[in-house]
Amino acid sequence: MDLLSNTVALSRIQFALTAIFHMLWPVLTTGMGIYLVIIEGLWLKTRNLDYYHHARFWSKLYVLNFGIGVASGLPMAFQFGLNWAPFSEAVGDFFGTVLGFEGTMAFMLEASFLGIMLFGWERVPPVIHLISTILVAFGANLSTFWILSANSWLQTPAGGAFVNGKFVVQDYFGAIANPFMINSFLHMFFATLETSLFVIGGISAWYILNQRHPEFFSKSLKVILTALILVAPLQIFVGHLSAEQVYHYQPTKLAAMEAQWETIPAGQPADWSLVALPNNRAEQNDWEVKIPGALSYLLELKPALEQPVKGLKEWQPENRPQMVGLIYYSFRIMVAIGLFFAALMTVSVLQWWRGKLAAKAIAQQKWLMLAWIWSAPLGYLAVETGWIVRCVGRQPWIVYGQLRTVNSASNLPPGEVLFSLIGLTSLYLVLFTAALYFGSRIVRKGPNLELPAPVFGNQPKLGIEPAQHEPDQRPAEAQQ
Repeated sequence: MDLLSNTVALSRIQFALTAIFHMLWPVLTTGMGIYLVIIEGLWLKTRNLDYYHHARFWSKLYVLNFGIGVASGLPMAFQFGLNWAPFSEAVGDFFGTVLGFEGTMAFMLEASFLGIMLFGWERVPPVIHLISTILVAFGANLSTFWILSANSWLQTPAGGAFVNGKFVVQDYFGAIANPFMINSFLHMFFATLETSLFVIGGISAWYILNQRHPEFFSKSLKVILTALILVAPLQIFVGHLSAEQVYHYQPTKLAAMEAQWETIPAGQPADWSLVALPNNRAEQNDWEVKIPGALSYLLELKPALEQPVKGLKEWQPENRPQMVGLIYYSFRIMVAIGLFFAALMTVSVLQWWRGKLAAKAIAQQKWLMLAWIWSAPLGYLAVETGWIVRCVGRQPWIVYGQLRTVNSASNLPPGEVLFSLIGLTSLYLVLFTAALYFGSRIVRKGPNLELPAPVFGNQPKLGIEPAQHEPDQRPAEAQQ
């Protein structure tokens, strides 16, 4: 069927566009919010003015991402009612409620305290400002929790049943805490944090490489390295747990992720496909390179499988994912970036231990700084490819095993969907250009290291200098 006359295909493209573009912005705000809490806490603990200047500088990039995220997220919400009305009607009692929680609990919390975080430095006590920053970061990550709960429910629906084509909730907590929820949230939590840390590290490395405030930005690089010692390995571990869940709950997705066409029976070792060229029409891989027995260890940590790995041929073509090549390589790109991040973190920590990251020596580590600069956008790519695996691998189901995507789109004229798709593409190009322009201005200008810090304790508040009094001219006896 011609793509331009296929309403479902156009609606899917439009949703993919809005999801991929919108995802770029909250990824940074959710992770950077935690970094701002850390850096402001260090300032209050040490009274080191550099940490205060870091908090003020990085918060500019935070608010830029927050603004673009809000603007790009609105079309996503409206799409459910416009392009996916049958879906909204079928699952709205749960899905709509959870998205409502995200807006009223998480987004409103983040937005309410954002103003204090940005403009309250000299207007509220330092502890109140820190609490505001904590609440902003908490709100951003609470938003991630609700969105991942809703999306995880699409992967493993629970807490009710479909009755006459409509999902009837029987246990809200059971639906929220569906089998995919915990690992999915943790995987995304660490993904946003890791991406943000590498963005901050990449920008810091750019300043160091260009001999702009190397001592100042070596501090931010060391702070994120300290965090990455914990975050990078945990992200790999949680990612492995998520893949194990796919093995148990979504066998069609696993088969697409591995381009596995034939079933591997239980009791046999399973080879892992390192690289391949899937051929959907021929239902085979035209060529591939395998690591013998590796998939058995990846899935069950055993030389032979206790459960079979079903191949794609076990299902009719209409009941399995079609974009096998996209799913296969998206998964490998995500995994490769995660491993690269862990390796870069390890090498950087070793260089730090050797004293090579000292303020006077760090600029000489050109190869290392270049690696950090090039790593800055990779986290975004890992997040986007991960979501491609998650959502495209779920097809042909919008609610896995229950509701088909083809039955969930609104019956709209293809021309109307195409018109809105072109309009959103144009809008997002403008927003992306604006984000690059203003973001580059913030980075080129750099931090204001002359900015005075708010005063503490009994010192004057609000930047008001103490009143100047004339010297006491009374005799010493009277003064006493």
